Amino acid sequence: MPLQVYSTLTRKKEPFHKQPGDTVSMYVCGPTVYKPSHIGHMVGPVIFDTVKRYLTYLGYKVKWVVNITDVDDKLIKRAAELNTTVPALAEKMTADYIECLNRLNVKVKDASGLGIDEMPKATDHIDGMIAMISRLIEKGYAYPAGGDVYFDVSKDHDYGKLCNRDPEQLEAGSRIEVSDRKRNPGDFALWKGAKPGEPAETIWDAPWGKGRPGWHIECSVMSQKLLGDTLDIHGGGLDLQFPHHENELAQSESDTEKPFAKVWMHNGLLKMGTAKMAGSVGNVVNIADLLQRHTPETVRFLLLSTHYRSPIEYSEERLEEIAKSLQTFYRFFERYKRVYGGSFYEIPTRKGYSALFIEDLAHWPESPMSEYNNLRDVFIAWMNEDFNTAAAIGVLHDLLKALNKLADDLHLENSTPKHYGHTAFHRGVEVLRELSYILGLFWQPPETKKLGGDDTLVAGLMQLLIDLRSNIRGVAKEAAKDNPLKKPLFDQTDLIRKRLADLGVTLEDRANETTWRVG
Repeated sequence: MPLQVYSTLTRKKEPFHKQPGDTVSMYVCGPTVYKPSHIGHMVGPVIFDTVKRYLTYLGYKVKWVVNITDVDDKLIKRAAELNTTVPALAEKMTADYIECLNRLNVKVKDASGLGIDEMPKATDHIDGMIAMISRLIEKGYAYPAGGDVYFDVSKDHDYGKLCNRDPEQLEAGSRIEVSDRKRNPGDFALWKGAKPGEPAETIWDAPWGKGRPGWHIECSVMSQKLLGDTLDIHGGGLDLQFPHHENELAQSESDTEKPFAKVWMHNGLLKMGTAKMAGSVGNVVNIADLLQRHTPETVRFLLLSTHYRSPIEYSEERLEEIAKSLQTFYRFFERYKRVYGGSFYEIPTRKGYSALFIEDLAHWPESPMSEYNNLRDVFIAWMNEDFNTAAAIGVLHDLLKALNKLADDLHLENSTPKHYGHTAFHRGVEVLRELSYILGLFWQPPETKKLGGDDTLVAGLMQLLIDLRSNIRGVAKEAAKDNPLKKPLFDQTDLIRKRLADLGVTLEDRANETTWRVG
């Protein structure tokens, strides 16, 4: 099935309007950088990073832009509270935002071509905003009023089409900025006249008076400058649909007389219980604090474990569940190293979709390659179904089970490297690497947890404990030959395992050895 994408504008899934090999322009609204980044700020970037990864995998050439709002009422107020300047605050918070993105494997201007290609700042495009506002005034869509400039929604015959509601309904259901300078209650600001006491670095000259641009105009100007008049994909959180995206659409199409975006993608919001996570609500969790408790991979996994149009339920319990689920993958990567001798993270990643090259294993019995190929096809089918990452992650778990079963059935950890199963096993792991790369998962080995103290001493003491336990098990087996009811010695080995587990140490018994790990 070809790629199907749901658009908020048409309210249905449709075949994607471009073909592999074509260039795709994608614009996603970024943050207003006045406070440190919280987990809600990461939802859109992780989702659309995955969208870009998949489109690139299918053969599209994607240019992705995310804007930075670095002048705004919130920035002015916060800078005053901190006794700093608006540019200094914006620069510091932008750096924090980029650092958080990098930690969640969302690259910014990376040489590999992954991630965000451009991250324009609003203050670098003021001239373009003044020019667009001037054009809208000339065409009769906007009007100056006492130093402000407003867009006249009554002049846009299809205003409200993104939300599928008429202007009066939108006014009734949303907070509208009140001003006696407006012609209509729903008119929105393209330019805000300077107010007494505002810092000089937030004021620019314009034909209708000193001031700064409104929030909505910046995205129209920057997307037009960097991606052209018509975007292939415009993305952002569901909370931006109105008024921000509705107003972007109105002013852009009034200016160019062309469709603003072919596809509108709105991701669901992060929720803590029943409430949206947001600074205005006061229930945000800063990324820096969250990553003290959970790995970046755990957080990214959480954000992709729900279909992007659905709400994401945030809780510590859910993060703990995901962390345990990820341990099954990490243990498998250790197993792969024991079987094949190399690191999962060093397997070259297949970055394009084509028929999977597989060495002909048909002459070997019980070849699992068809199952790997089938699972890969199921993964692709789910991603083609409006980027269903939640179902795609389920396929990763199915593939993991199939690989573990192969290793168990053929006793690969105890077989020679020339065993045919080693080749089949490695091919299957290549598929796992390929698919996880699309989701931006397993990009680096997890940090090894430490027990504390001297690592060499801890390792030595653990090996001593394992050796003693092994000796007890040997004695217990001999005792059981004479009297199967004699279990006390076996109970002692179980007790050692349990007490270590209470300390966060897991023992794994294999045919020829016992290994240990923290977690």
